[in-house]
Amino acid sequence: MNMKGAVTVACEPPHRQDVRDLLRRSDAHMATLYPAESIHTLDIGELMQPLVRFLVARLGERAVGCGALVLGDNRSAELKRMYVEEAARGQGVGSAILSALQDMARQENVTLIRLETGVRQPEAIRLYRRFGFKELRAFGAYRDDPLSVFMEKHLAPGAPAPPGARR
Repeated sequence: MNMKGAVTVACEPPHRQDVRDLLRRSDAHMATLYPAESIHTLDIGELMQPLVRFLVARLGERAVGCGALVLGDNRSAELKRMYVEEAARGQGVGSAILSALQDMARQENVTLIRLETGVRQPEAIRLYRRFGFKELRAFGAYRDDPLSVFMEKHLAPGAPAPPGARR
């Protein structure tokens, strides 16, 4: 199914029914890739916490992707819940979400973004690398996991996304 049209990305509450459905599809997809102990997502209640910024990407009216920024200490943040449903992949949705999250991070004076993704998501890893994320060892409460890939990116305040990162 090809979903042509402009991608819009905006803050939305995660408890809207179509967004809940998107999050359920994300959870189901992750469950096909990893055992439960290697899945580190946030639930709807966690996504509604004051230090979380949650974005939804839409093609037309349909919610097709999401991502969250969890603000931390020392001008850092963690990227969470990045997901683009399969039918919308390859249409710039992931780039649009990641660009918007980086812009939001800069507005929040964040200078370091970290993330955890999985080895069975090569498209996600390529997207993060294209945006300048570099691999590192486990951070925070994470433990080494052969199924996890940990990455980080230092943000210069007000710096634009790298060439080719936005679509």
